[in-house]
Amino acid sequence: MSADRIDGKAFAATVRGKVAEHVARLKAGGITPGLAVILVGEDPASEVYVRNKGRQTLEVGMNSYEHKLPADTPRAELLALIDKLNNDPAVHGILCQFPVPEHLNEAEIIAAIAPEKDVDGLHVLNAGLLATGQKGLVSCTPLGCLMLLRDRLGRLSGLNAVVVGRSNLVGKPLAQLLLRENCTVTIAHSRTKEIEALCRQADILVAAVGRAKMVRADWVKPGAAVIDVGINRIPAPERGEGKMRLVGDVDFASVAEVAGAITPVPGGVGPMTIACLLANTVTACCRANGLDEPEGLTA
Repeated sequence: MSADRIDGKAFAATVRGKVAEHVARLKAGGITPGLAVILVGEDPASEVYVRNKGRQTLEVGMNSYEHKLPADTPRAELLALIDKLNNDPAVHGILCQFPVPEHLNEAEIIAAIAPEKDVDGLHVLNAGLLATGQKGLVSCTPLGCLMLLRDRLGRLSGLNAVVVGRSNLVGKPLAQLLLRENCTVTIAHSRTKEIEALCRQADILVAAVGRAKMVRADWVKPGAAVIDVGINRIPAPERGEGKMRLVGDVDFASVAEVAGAITPVPGGVGPMTIACLLANTVTACCRANGLDEPEGLTA
């Protein structure tokens, strides 16, 4: 048996296409969604990520507002910028690229962003709305995972799901989303006893812990859908001295022989994150203007 490869790159392109169609309808009515991204400092990986966000924002027809600040930007100056964006009607989504310099507090930054513009879905109000089954903005990576699972499996109701990882960014919100889909959900973590046996019960197995190739074939129920959220750099001596390659939290080669479907790394969940960021921005724009939400782009 060899698992079907879930092509996140192709599915993300489909999501961006739906976003572009909805943006075109909004613009025909005189409304253009706007996404503001704040980058503090010169972290190379963050700069690449912000550049990709800006490019894809423009490609779907939205306005992109990039604010690049020096690493020594005072806390008060950053918070003043966020407040200005909160009150700008042309801006429907705001995110601050993390990590930020040590003198800044990530939790304070997240709390400063208006919940209705928090397209990263990290504000405590949005987390609370998700946990209580109400409408808010959902963190992008979990939303992307849910979209991939819906596309692959159709109806998720009644399935056993195990989420390995309990982060606020992925594990907890994804567990809440799967509960909303009427899955039976277990969150596993570093203190979970007999984790391998627990994972073998899962129809849906999600790995989001940041440990390279932790999930092996003997952890996986035959035919299960495996979603690998991990992005880990490991040495790749076959590519030359000092070279690295990306792998997930799942040992792809062995697990692919057991699972029914699996996301690769790279090319699986990763491309969905920016696609869902764009989807969240359109959703926020529609809500701000009292319009129907875009079908197929929300949780």
